[in-house]
Amino acid sequence: MALVKTAVAVVLACSFAQAQFPADVVSITIEADRDTARPGEALTITATSSIDAGWHIYSSDIKGLGPMPSHFEFVDNAGIRAVGPIMEPEPERIWDEGFEMEVGWHSGKVSLSRQVLLSDGLSPGTTEITGVFVYMACTDAMCLPPAEEKFALPIRIEEGEARPAYTFTGTVPPAMAAASGLEGTELQEAIQEGFWAFIMLAVGMGFLALLTPCVFPMIPITVSFFLKQGEDNSMPPLKSAGLYAVGIIVIYSALGLLLALTLGAAGANRMAADPWINLILGALFIYFALSLFGMYEIQLPSALRQFSASQETRGGLLGIFFMAFTFTITSFTCTVQFVGLLLVAASQGHYLWPFIGMVTYAATFALPFFLLALFPQKLAQLPKSGSWLNSVKVVMGFLEFAAAFKFISNSDLVWSWGIFDHQVVLAAWTIILLLTGLYLLGKLQLPHDSPVERTSVPRLLLSGSFLILALLLGAGLTGQKVPGLIEAYLPPRLSGDDAGVVLENRLEEYHWFTDYEAALAEARMVNRPVFLDVTGYTCTNCRWMEANIFTISEVEDRFEQFVLLRLYTDAGDNYRENQAFAVERFGTVALPFYTVLAPDGEELARLPQMTRDMQKFISFLDEGLDGYHKGIFNAP
Repeated sequence: MALVKTAVAVVLACSFAQAQFPADVVSITIEADRDTARPGEALTITATSSIDAGWHIYSSDIKGLGPMPSHFEFVDNAGIRAVGPIMEPEPERIWDEGFEMEVGWHSGKVSLSRQVLLSDGLSPGTTEITGVFVYMACTDAMCLPPAEEKFALPIRIEEGEARPAYTFTGTVPPAMAAASGLEGTELQEAIQEGFWAFIMLAVGMGFLALLTPCVFPMIPITVSFFLKQGEDNSMPPLKSAGLYAVGIIVIYSALGLLLALTLGAAGANRMAADPWINLILGALFIYFALSLFGMYEIQLPSALRQFSASQETRGGLLGIFFMAFTFTITSFTCTVQFVGLLLVAASQGHYLWPFIGMVTYAATFALPFFLLALFPQKLAQLPKSGSWLNSVKVVMGFLEFAAAFKFISNSDLVWSWGIFDHQVVLAAWTIILLLTGLYLLGKLQLPHDSPVERTSVPRLLLSGSFLILALLLGAGLTGQKVPGLIEAYLPPRLSGDDAGVVLENRLEEYHWFTDYEAALAEARMVNRPVFLDVTGYTCTNCRWMEANIFTISEVEDRFEQFVLLRLYTDAGDNYRENQAFAVERFGTVALPFYTVLAPDGEELARLPQMTRDMQKFISFLDEGLDGYHKGIFNAP
């Protein structure tokens, strides 16, 4: 009913305003930054508005049911496309009683700009950039209907390579950086400092990403695969390990940028959470595990094997690049902040720095796995390695079997089967670890095993470790706390909710909102800031933070002072809208992403990625609380 009353009031106000006031309270001039350009260059289209005293137009960032935001609409042109967000001065922000929302507006004289990118394939000659600038003029009491200022800007296309001064694909202009959330970040500072500063940042981020839980499942999978490669002896170990590392670099960089360009900044995350891809990977890991158990040998079809011995090498190459693809998908489930910023920049038409950053980051990321691929192949070629090496293969087979449940449970989460939930996967892992411990003690015999006549000390210690871990997980089935690192790989505990399937809150006395506007409304009602957790059902790093940081007493105490909000970006209700919101509002697709917001939606503090430093997370929460209590942002 309130929305209906507001809509009626706006219509009446607009009608009255149209009858009482002239339509030229805003005069607008639209121009390009130059009238000559070359293919591949970018131009900036600027609308300069001179607004009569007492009137204002609205900013471009207004969301939801409210006044018309100022924006550009370009006529479709195969050779010209808009890139990046609208660039504008910081608007004046107030609480609008008529629209029942916080709005931003501009008065006096103001310029709003949008960039357009010229296609590399444009032919020399004259073309036009055509479109309209849409705005809505209001006073404190009434509004004119939304208006359009049409423009047709002739641009002369001249021959030649794109000039560096006008090529924005290799840099992020300061205005673009501010609009997309890059301004003030390590990424933007490194770009401004130069090439080598940017390279060092990419290398550092790559090494830090190796400490995230997303990487760990690929360790046993890599070792087990290259143990088989070493036994097959189809190519030199150094060559196969090198191809694996190169495959990771090429596939990670190319696939990430390609998906950003075709599906948007969140394209890589979307692919990693795709239920079909996760289901296929889970089934393939079970297939590999059964091979490691000795149930069968994985071979190319006989028709291919008969061509020549070189076909074995080709089969090996296919397997290596499949492993590199699997590595890429696994790592994309938790996109770190550095990569998130690069993908956003690529989706907005900037290519050079994202390409350099992705390749450097992926090369750093791949280096340890080059060594992991090389080492087991060398082991497989040692004399008398058959018996104990087969035991290593079987243990790796058990671990691959456990990893398969992680991928299958991701599909379950997205499709809402409710079969491979937290308890089922926990029970499966408990049984797998128990069987692994019994196998190492010689209590289980598989087809290629030699009898275990005596148990060596290393075998005994390793068996004991698996059995102890099985007991710890088994205790989790009775409600005991599971070790935080293990909890990160388990599916989230789920419960039904009006908003759909949501993460079950471990801090049971707290309520987590899953709707942005509802959380802000609650924050205004109770006069508290909002803690926003941008997360995903399939995000391992997110689960690690929830299990190891959110449950610390100091963090729990601070959560009591917030309205808590979670936005899921890989499944559930409105996940695509949540993805778009994260990109447009914060300029990143990183998971997890944390920020503190005032009740009017303004950002008070930001933590753009997971951290193992408890004090860093607490300081981030304190920064948000301090900013709120100091009244830097006005809460109604």
